[in-house]
Amino acid sequence: MKIESGIFFDFKDVLIKPKRSDLSSRSEVDLTKTVRFLHSKREWTGVPILTSNMDTTGTFEMYKEFSKHKMITIFHKHYNLGDYPKDLDPNYYSLSTGTSDSDWEKTQQLITKLNPYFLTIDVANGYSSKFVNFCKKVREKYPDLTIFAGNVATGDMVQELLLTAKVDIVKCGIGSGSVCSTRLKTGVGIPQLSVCIDCSEVANGLGGHIVSDGGCTLPGDVSKAFGAGAHFVMLGGMLSGHDESGGDLVTEANGRKFKLFYGMSSKHAQDKFNGGMQKYRSSEGKVRRIPYRGPVETTVLDILGGMRSTGTYIGARRLKDFPKCCTFLQVHQQVNTVFDSANFVV
Repeated sequence: MKIESGIFFDFKDVLIKPKRSDLSSRSEVDLTKTVRFLHSKREWTGVPILTSNMDTTGTFEMYKEFSKHKMITIFHKHYNLGDYPKDLDPNYYSLSTGTSDSDWEKTQQLITKLNPYFLTIDVANGYSSKFVNFCKKVREKYPDLTIFAGNVATGDMVQELLLTAKVDIVKCGIGSGSVCSTRLKTGVGIPQLSVCIDCSEVANGLGGHIVSDGGCTLPGDVSKAFGAGAHFVMLGGMLSGHDESGGDLVTEANGRKFKLFYGMSSKHAQDKFNGGMQKYRSSEGKVRRIPYRGPVETTVLDILGGMRSTGTYIGARRLKDFPKCCTFLQVHQQVNTVFDSANFVV
């Protein structure tokens, strides 16, 4: 047994220090980035925000809104071969897959049909040799494909996946999702801001990239993730409850509407897609009813507007400048909560 000393930070543990800025308007902050990927050698330009590949967020409906803003939708893997539209822009979507034989067979069929630019290889535990070997197999067969793969939360596995498995972007974050209970069931995880800092440092040294997956609850958290070095940020819970989100719409007797949102390791998801939870595992996901929030466009504009505002506070004219312009302050409280009681809600 060993204990690593030091402080590890989540988004709630810090604020960004304001700095002198020559920017006079949020409109002057450019959120697009041009990225050249390590192994596929493909160049991509867009806003580096992704949907989670959950069936409640990685939907065709979400793609229609995200692609307008040059952001990427990672489709969940449970769509059938015939479900995919023919007019998808490969710059702004990714297929996703697990590592089972049936996943691999279906993924090859989809790649043949769609000729995508991006593939996301997604498992809960990216530390297994089976996962690394699967990534190698995909790279060997598809050398021009840009590959997201994870999840991991430490620099050593970022290095392994970039150099040995030859993926382009490593998905980083364990247990930080809003409907993930991995930390409660297993005791495993690392606070997400520290994950971004440590993993991006390794990726930068190798010419690769990371995506921060999980932990964002507000637009300010997205800015913090980019400020901490994440090259991409993946969102799940922040996109739930909308018209474009998957999940059943539930209307109560009083007329209030909710949408179901759940983790893909939850019993609900396992019952829905895998015929039930296997006896050798436990549910590592939650099921929540999210108040219905209408079109996702409002949330998307709120996130992008918040990021532009961050840029004006720290003098970052471009999203790529966020890390070099960002200084974090450790805090014990982020906001004044005196009127947060339900008694004051209008």
